[in-house]
Amino acid sequence: MEQAKQKLYKILLKHVPENAVHYCLDLWTAIPFHFKVTKTRNTKLGDYRYDHQNRSHSISVNFDLNKYSFLITYIHEIAHLLTTERHGRRSRPHGAEWKSCFQELMHPVLTDLIFPPDILGALKQHMKNPKASAYADSMLIAALRRYDPDQDGLRLLAELKEGDIFEFNGRKYKKLSVRRTRVLCQEFGSSRKYLISKMALVKNLSEADERT
Repeated sequence: MEQAKQKLYKILLKHVPENAVHYCLDLWTAIPFHFKVTKTRNTKLGDYRYDHQNRSHSISVNFDLNKYSFLITYIHEIAHLLTTERHGRRSRPHGAEWKSCFQELMHPVLTDLIFPPDILGALKQHMKNPKASAYADSMLIAALRRYDPDQDGLRLLAELKEGDIFEFNGRKYKKLSVRRTRVLCQEFGSSRKYLISKMALVKNLSEADERT
C-alpha cells in the first residue's frame, strides 16, 4: 500500500496544484482505489468504475488536462466513489447524493491558495449546484480554458455559439443545439445531422472568418 501511495504522490505532484497534493492523497488513503492517468478521451474527462466481484474502485483522469481541471475531475470522480460507499449503486450518477458528496469533498480546496481568482469565483458559483460536468458551465469553462496548454487554435465545441461553423476530423459542420453532453451538428455537403461530444476539440471557422 505504501508503494502505491508513493506512486500516486508522484502522479499528483505532476498533475494538480502543489497545495492540493496532500489533500488528494488523503482522499485516496481514506478509501483506496486504482488510479490511472489516461490518454485523451473526447467523450469524458474522467471515469469511475466499481468492480462488484472484487469490491474495488477504479478512477481515471485524462492526462492532458491543466492542473486545475485535473484536480476538479479527480475530486468529481472520488465523489462518485464516496456516493457508492454511502448510498450504494442505486443512487443516480449525478443526483442529489453525488452533488452532496462532491460539494463536501470540494469545500477544502475552494481557496485562493489552490485556484487563481478567476477560476475560484466561477467554481464557487458552480459548486452551489454542480452539474454532471464542469464543461456544462460556460463561465467555468471560460475560466479553466485560460490555463490550458496551447491547442493549435482548437476550441471546445461547447465554447462555440449556435450557428457557428467548425471543422472536426477533417469535416465541416454547423453547430445547431446542445443536448446535455452532446451537440447536434449538421455536416456540410450531406446535410446529415450528428451528435458530437461537447468536449470535442474543433477548429472554429466562423471565428476565423470574423478576423479576416
